Amino acid sequence: MKVAVVGATGLVGGEMLKVLAERNFPVTELLPVASEKSVGQLIDFQGKKYPVVSMDAAIAARPDVAIFSAGGSVSKEQAPRFAEVGTVVIDNSSAWRMDPTKKLVVPEINAKELTPDDKIIANPNCSTIQMVLAVHKLHEAYKIKRIVVSTYQSVTGTGKKAVDQLMAERAGTPDAAPKAYPHPIDLNVLPHIDVFEDNGYTKEEMKMVKETKKIMGDDSIKVTATAVRIPVMGGHSEAINVEFERDFDLQDVYRLLRETDGVEVVDDVANNQYPMPKDAHGKDAVLVGRLRRDESQANTLNMWVVADNLRKGAATNAVQIAEHMIKLGLLKEAVAVS
Repeated sequence: MKVAVVGATGLVGGEMLKVLAERNFPVTELLPVASEKSVGQLIDFQGKKYPVVSMDAAIAARPDVAIFSAGGSVSKEQAPRFAEVGTVVIDNSSAWRMDPTKKLVVPEINAKELTPDDKIIANPNCSTIQMVLAVHKLHEAYKIKRIVVSTYQSVTGTGKKAVDQLMAERAGTPDAAPKAYPHPIDLNVLPHIDVFEDNGYTKEEMKMVKETKKIMGDDSIKVTATAVRIPVMGGHSEAINVEFERDFDLQDVYRLLRETDGVEVVDDVANNQYPMPKDAHGKDAVLVGRLRRDESQANTLNMWVVADNLRKGAATNAVQIAEHMIKLGLLKEAVAVS
């Protein structure tokens, strides 16, 4: 299978290459794609070196699947060009997520909605993915009325520039790297992810509101979010307060979460065991813990959810979408995934 990775030299692009290799995705030919200044640069993949190619060259090669992580403007312009030559595009930007003609997919929840007509498929926002994966079976059992979520998000969600800013500040040389944020991030917390909208919320917060409804297929779910950037690199953390229509049994909640594909319950407070970014780093599982009733309101659960935002929050979810397209017979020249 001929696979293009668009944005192959970026943080998420690099993680996508790693995930493709780890999961033994059936790559017979790799097309790493990046900006013109990177063309010719060599990319290591499964013991071989592949030269970075231009967008036009990749489209001319007619790959079976193109996994995009190159920003919204690039995706808007280039994804349709790939789709026109028959390539299935899985896009990690926000460009297509709320387009009513495009599917927004977390495979464990709604891969069954994919069809042969889906040539551009949207990968959800990282913080949305881990939240919906943690709550979707609970929604089936108890029906969610409202979610109040506060995020604690890794600098890796912003990209290499943010990582460089954090490390320069931590080394005591803040001017040694360009600034990704309007304020220092080391020893600080920024309640500001993406741009502010007219309603006072950030775009990141509104992504969580809108994407949750679309992925879960239920516009009645009320969501309010506060998205915060913190000086860590292992993954994103979320404090989630979920109000249900029906009462729940806490032991049944544990059972449902343990039965949820992609979720790992880490909840033994007597031994100080709970999800942390350092433990999520490099893992595909969404870690869930600190499960407890909200004693201030009926039918309401508090939970703490952590995941590596570059893995399940981006690269792994995208590759899983491609795997499901193969399983459903929706990718041409499909072969069995080992």
